[in-house]
Amino acid sequence: MIEFERIILDNGLRIIYHEDKSTPLVCMNILYDVGARDEDENHTGFAHLFEHLMFGGSINIPSYDEPLQMAGGENNAFTNNDITNYYLTLPAENAETAFWLESDRMLSLAFTTKSLEVQRQVVIEEFKQRYLNQPYGDVALLLKPLAYKVHPYRWNTIGKEISHIENATMDEVKSFFKKYYHPGNAIMVVAGNISRQQVEQWSNKWFGPIEAKPKAERNLPKEPIQTEARKQTVYRDVPANSIYKAWHICNRKDKSYHHFDLISDILSNGKSSRLYLSLVKEKKMFTDISAYVSGDMDNGLFIVSGKLTQGTDVEEAEKEIDQHVYYFTNQTLSENELQKVKNKVESLLEFSNTNILNKAMALAYFELLGNADMLNAEGLKYAQITVDDIRNTAQKYFKPENSVTLYYLMNQLKEQNN
Repeated sequence: MIEFERIILDNGLRIIYHEDKSTPLVCMNILYDVGARDEDENHTGFAHLFEHLMFGGSINIPSYDEPLQMAGGENNAFTNNDITNYYLTLPAENAETAFWLESDRMLSLAFTTKSLEVQRQVVIEEFKQRYLNQPYGDVALLLKPLAYKVHPYRWNTIGKEISHIENATMDEVKSFFKKYYHPGNAIMVVAGNISRQQVEQWSNKWFGPIEAKPKAERNLPKEPIQTEARKQTVYRDVPANSIYKAWHICNRKDKSYHHFDLISDILSNGKSSRLYLSLVKEKKMFTDISAYVSGDMDNGLFIVSGKLTQGTDVEEAEKEIDQHVYYFTNQTLSENELQKVKNKVESLLEFSNTNILNKAMALAYFELLGNADMLNAEGLKYAQITVDDIRNTAQKYFKPENSVTLYYLMNQLKEQNN
């Protein structure tokens, strides 16, 4: 049970406070309710660009990292489809430094031409190195638009194409910041060896004066129900053939999300999982294979991906994947196997909640989902899942017409076919 208190400032900033006297540290996690799904389709990659820009200097503090390092702190950030998350940890005696630093960049970035150009080049180089010039790097750039035709999940967090970041203007960048980076669109978690009184005092001192702004309305297009299986084959200079198969599923708030999470564990969590035992160890069709859930705020994907052993036919490999996935729609899962993965999830939840940073991130995320206290109910949600729940969910979503498949093949196969 993670105990916390909620503080809401007059400008709309939601603060979740969690005391943990067992650590000498304080962690501050600020989640901004903006991700790649909130971008204009002709100006993608902005949420990720801001992940970098937020470290380029704010209106009163030229360097973010230098004073934090002097205070003995560490920081990082990440962006995904739905959120942009910034976090730092530092010794409790220097905790006010976190309030000072984070409030200033929430107040306003410096917005210098130099900072924009430096971070623009960083993002462009990342796009090239991680997505275009790396084996299998463009998988997400291919799979997502294959699965989504209307919803903005059809582009990746890095953006649809480099030109969107290359051509981003200062006015566009400022407009994005003004729309999403303000107290009413943020959730701040302060966790660690610090009192509520101190958190409240410093929050009011540093964040209180920041202007309140209305939260942007989110009116995203709903992805139509897919009625036909989709398939794409690409050839690349890679060392092994791969297959990526996905099914449309529910959103993160839906109770079925937890069903899919358990199914993914049954299929691929560890060397005793079904896909590993059958397709890697016994049949030797794959060198590695995994199943996972995207866990998006809007309807997401259940994905199975794997690299094939030399000589394995990709269509036969797909049939094997289907056989294991569709098992859940027409066969009865044993109570023992279900309980086994439930136990693993319970252990993982308990372990993750011993780390101050993990707790801070989780509290912020569940507050965004609806209430930070939902974090304390996660274990019970998994524990209550039945064999019938798994089968009913599988029957609803695991259908051939609801799937997309990407064959990612070696270039020499293309030459042989020609």
